[in-house]
Amino acid sequence: MANATANASNGPALFVGVDIAKKEFVWAIHGQPQTCALSNDEAGFQALLHALQGQEVGLVVLEATGGLERALAGFLLRHELAVAVVNPRAAREFARSMGHLAKTDAIDALALAHYAQTLASKADQQGVRFTPPTEQVQQLQARVARRAQLLNMRTAEKNRLSAAIHGLQPSIRAVIKTLEREIAKLDEDIDDLLHQHFKEQAAAFEQIKGVGITTCATLLAFMPELGTVPHGRAAKLAGLAPLNRDSGQSRGRRHVWGGRSIVRCALHMAMLSAVRYNPVIKTFYDRLVAAGKPKKVALTRAPTSCCAYSMPWLEPVPNGMMSGTMSVLDKEHSCSGDRPRYTLDEGWH
Repeated sequence: MANATANASNGPALFVGVDIAKKEFVWAIHGQPQTCALSNDEAGFQALLHALQGQEVGLVVLEATGGLERALAGFLLRHELAVAVVNPRAAREFARSMGHLAKTDAIDALALAHYAQTLASKADQQGVRFTPPTEQVQQLQARVARRAQLLNMRTAEKNRLSAAIHGLQPSIRAVIKTLEREIAKLDEDIDDLLHQHFKEQAAAFEQIKGVGITTCATLLAFMPELGTVPHGRAAKLAGLAPLNRDSGQSRGRRHVWGGRSIVRCALHMAMLSAVRYNPVIKTFYDRLVAAGKPKKVALTRAPTSCCAYSMPWLEPVPNGMMSGTMSVLDKEHSCSGDRPRYTLDEGWH
């Protein structure tokens, strides 16, 4: 069967929720109390597809579960079913709002099925359906994520070294050297991938002072929307957009939160260098500090201004990535021009 909806009846569309685990998954249909557990392998995938055969499926919702959801999501997409892979925090908050205070795999599947119906009824469907990244992007994502893991491990070992007794220090130093070798290998792999598959995009990023290979790879791997979405949405995806906390006459302090932490961390480290050596970003940063903004606010604002406004030199290409070359960061593209500015406390002005 090439399409689960090929022989669909004229009845209402089904909305399916799937709770994924390592060995099995539990699935449910919105409006039906039954749930079913199947093995998380090809046999289980075929069984789910067979159960949905001949029926119209509106949307299948899965939680992002550390990559365990990828195989099933890809299988369903190959059979032309609409799939959404959602943030576990959003799914859990939705379940609580619907009165599901307890948590089991069956309850989660039922809540996800209800969530599927809610997502499918949204007027704005942008970003709802899952689009798998290309093989090259997946390879880059895996290496960038692994590098971040090794960096965290190295930091932990270095922290242990200062407090370790004398007899354990050689062991910790050996582990640190091993981690550094592995990080160096990953850096070489990432550099090779960039030159083989993302040469134009990498060359464009490299023209921005303060943006190095690591930041470039992170953005290409985990922000494929750059160049295809508005700047405000890109800032939210990176977790750099100040979010309102207002109610009635109360105006709370804006804070950044959520988004993709790996992107936010990479941009933060890049800005530490850029505010010193990139003339455009330095000018913008100094202006905010001179206006009385805390330095961390100015540092957070820097990547969402100059980097965002340099997006005109990024053109979308078929695989969802970016192409093109960077124009000179003159006044037209710099954040020192007459474009709207967004601060943590004041919003657009």
